[in-house]
Amino acid sequence: MKGKYKVIVQNNRLHYELEIRRNITIIQGNSATGKTTLVNMLRQAENLGNSSGIDVQCDVPCRILEGTSWKLILENSQKTIFFIDEENVFMNTEEFASAVRKSDNYVVLITRENLYNLPYSVEEIYGLHSSGKYQNTRKVYQQMYQIYSNMENVPVKPEMLITEDSNSGYDFFYAVAKEKHMECMSAEGKSNIYFKLNGLEQKEVCVIADGAAIGPEMNRLYEIVRKKKRIHLYLPESFEWLVLSSGLIEGKDIENMLEEPEKYIDSKEYFSWERYFTKVLVDRTQDSYLQYRKAKLNAAYLHERNKRTILKSIRGIEF
Repeated sequence: MKGKYKVIVQNNRLHYELEIRRNITIIQGNSATGKTTLVNMLRQAENLGNSSGIDVQCDVPCRILEGTSWKLILENSQKTIFFIDEENVFMNTEEFASAVRKSDNYVVLITRENLYNLPYSVEEIYGLHSSGKYQNTRKVYQQMYQIYSNMENVPVKPEMLITEDSNSGYDFFYAVAKEKHMECMSAEGKSNIYFKLNGLEQKEVCVIADGAAIGPEMNRLYEIVRKKKRIHLYLPESFEWLVLSSGLIEGKDIENMLEEPEKYIDSKEYFSWERYFTKVLVDRTQDSYLQYRKAKLNAAYLHERNKRTILKSIRGIEF
């Protein structure tokens, strides 16, 4: 499934408006923010049709996924947006993660839990808020808002960099840090970033990690950033996205793809977006001097001109 979809769910009292553009979207928030009401309205519309008094508008079907038959329904559906409420404990299981990985559908998960089995984006974690009455009527208008940003506590001139893993991205930033007399370490996985940060004091530390899949870690990372003002977050989609967006690899088709990735990335093929950006970079540089390998950085990316091109595209960090 590809594309961005506007979803409107409304009756004579409430109007919800959502925009869904990835295979996994999270809606969080405290009680009484309208999450359960949204699910109930969708359920009534699905079960009762027009007699429910609820209007659901979208270019693809919008359904509730719940109960013991969830896997069978998901596997036998295509190009559908499924909404799943937090009372369904299956959303925390590896079985569910595996089913979503192979699915030709989008899922919207309404939960306050951190779902560590799923690679969802920092940009796709939302809350719901009321923007007041709708068009001078008694109808209440509910919209999504992003809870987290892909940059926190920036701009910054760091003394230390922490990368998510030890692949090409780490190789690049380690070389930059060494040249600038900074420290650079790998957290050896996104789940370790929080623990690395907890042990650091009195340094300007910038975390550089893949925003496309770091969603499950954001609650505790955001908490530590709020407490420790010398910790900073820079969360691009991925290192490969950074290279592509820098303009180092030329091509109008790449520019178009970066403007609207959701038009190009098939959820059935790519569990998270960084995998797609990696494939694009590998394919576009094949048999060239910039041939890209994720496991180890090609030294050509550290040539002065190429390195400067990539660094210039990074907003908020002074190297």
